[in-house]
Amino acid sequence: MVGFKTVPEDAAQFTLRGGNRDQVEGRLTDNVSKAVKLAKTYAGGTLRAQAHALADDVVQAITGQPGIARSKIAFKVVKGRSSEIYVADYDGFGARAMTQDGSVVAAPAWVPGQRKLYYVTYKFGNADILGHDLGSGARQLVARYTGSNITPALSPDGKRVAMILSKGGNPDLYVADLDGGNLRQLTKTPEDESSPCWSPDGRTICVATRMGGRRVLATIPAAGGTLTRLVTAGVANPSEPDWSPDGRWIAFTAQMRNFEICVVPASGGEVKLYVAGEDPAWAGNSRTLAFTRRAGAGKRVLSLLDVPTKQSKDLPHTVGVSSQPAWAK
Repeated sequence: MVGFKTVPEDAAQFTLRGGNRDQVEGRLTDNVSKAVKLAKTYAGGTLRAQAHALADDVVQAITGQPGIARSKIAFKVVKGRSSEIYVADYDGFGARAMTQDGSVVAAPAWVPGQRKLYYVTYKFGNADILGHDLGSGARQLVARYTGSNITPALSPDGKRVAMILSKGGNPDLYVADLDGGNLRQLTKTPEDESSPCWSPDGRTICVATRMGGRRVLATIPAAGGTLTRLVTAGVANPSEPDWSPDGRWIAFTAQMRNFEICVVPASGGEVKLYVAGEDPAWAGNSRTLAFTRRAGAGKRVLSLLDVPTKQSKDLPHTVGVSSQPAWAK
């Protein structure tokens, strides 16, 4: 989803032709310059996988940026009084439950470059953080302190985890190694920090907190330092920040009359509002956001937003009451 539209051929800048009888073939032509931008045959795997490879190559050829058709998302699915973590293709196809605990889980987060997830589970009666190797199925307790252990966020180099722990009495920001060792406390405030995310260079963490009695976003050096308010002009009650992989933007949820998906420059400034929703998560292309849309009483679905064009649509394949998407990077 990168803002393309299907139009009559005589109005199109690009034409894509091909076939998919035994294998997918694609030929992309620029109708203005008459240049062939792409001509390729795909083999191996399913026709669906081949088609997604073609889609990614078309996006790369036109925009110069990588496509997202072969990427994966993790998300939470509510089932009665319990919930489970699922993983699916970026469009929701092939969703599979990664947990079968019959408990409550939340806040899935990928380890960059690995088939490994971190998430919160109440399986043991408390809000604890687990690391889950999707290949072997092995799970490891990362944080199980007294009080809440919530919202894990993995550093871009895949070596550290930021999380919110209330072991000291208030929910504060901590950073640790992947196994939970070398735990360091970064904030010590009377406020409740939440939803940390990392800058792509791994030097800074953005977190939701309160300053002057108001909910704000703030940044802090990952090595420790002072919380600095991030200006989010034009909106109130920002939360759930997510830093774009190219480092330019921070997406977040603003709770005003409704929950709204917003984007602000990473250095702070004027906010752009896009669509009603929450739980924004950037794709690797720093262009597409996955988010949760409320679709009626008790119903939540996953949607995609193309930020430059403001086009949004629900995932064509959905599983129950879904929320909290996280994009593998």
